[in-house]
Order: sequence, then structure tokens, then C-alpha cells
Amino acid sequence: MSEAIEKGEARRRFLRGLGVAGAAAVAAPFGGATPAQARESREEKRRARYQPNSPHVQAFYRTNRYER
Repeated sequence: MSEAIEKGEARRRFLRGLGVAGAAAVAAPFGGATPAQARESREEKRRARYQPNSPHVQAFYRTNRYER
């Protein structure tokens, strides 16, 4: 009986370790800023990025018009 309990505990420890390692592997890419983001100045962060007259925005509205 105690041997079965020890196997169960060992299995739980093994699976817990796999879970922790998996969570760490998933969370690793989300930590910290990339070098490109770190170089962006305060003014660059606040500038307007949406350009309504750009070709891809005009194409989006041209192809997604609804008939009335």
C-alpha cells in the first residue's frame, strides 16, 4: 500500500514539475521589451500612427462598403 502511495506522490511531483516548466516556457517571450521598443522615444510613442489616406486603409473601406 505504501509503495502505491509513494508512486502516486512521485507521479504528482513529476507532473507538477512539467507544469511549472511549461508555464515558464510560455511566459518567457512576454518578459521585457525588445530592443526596438526600448529605443522609441517619448515623442515617438505619442505620435499619430493611423493614416486614413494610406492605400491599405482606402482599399479596406473600398472593398468593405455595404450596399444600401
